Amino acid sequence: MVWQYRRNRALAIIDGDKPAKKARFVKVTDEEKTFDEKTYERAMKLTGFKGYVTNIPAGTMPAAEVIGSYHDLWHVEQSFRMSKTDLRARPIFHRTRDAIEAHLTVVFTALAVTRFMQAATGESLKKIITSLRPLREFTGRVGGQHITFDPEVTGEAREIAAELLPGRFAGH
Repeated sequence: MVWQYRRNRALAIIDGDKPAKKARFVKVTDEEKTFDEKTYERAMKLTGFKGYVTNIPAGTMPAAEVIGSYHDLWHVEQSFRMSKTDLRARPIFHRTRDAIEAHLTVVFTALAVTRFMQAATGESLKKIITSLRPLREFTGRVGGQHITFDPEVTGEAREIAAELLPGRFAGH
């Protein structure tokens, strides 16, 4: 389907029906536009094949492992997006090495904790945050004594907390 779309787009550019941006199968020579049948046929033959290029020797990492590692890159990209959005780890302009390393440590620790929470509960980070955010513990002074009031944990928050803190919420 994609190839037919690209073929039709190329032909429309040649006929002047569409503006020429960068069509894959249009060959331009001396102001003449023609359909590049050879390139189109080659693309059709390669449909469904994907190549991977690496500088890792086959003895160090077999081809199947290279492909598997490439397929796992989406985890890295997802973590990067999560650190920017959900964790709000925006650029902070530190000047000293200690401040930069401290900031990165906090961001990576938060990322590790969120990954743990997702793995332990099977829930998305957004659902975990919205379920647990309302929970607050309060410590106050009443009659000269410090008293701590625990939050009431119910519903989804209880289920998530039970997964994160096994045994703490059993039987409550």
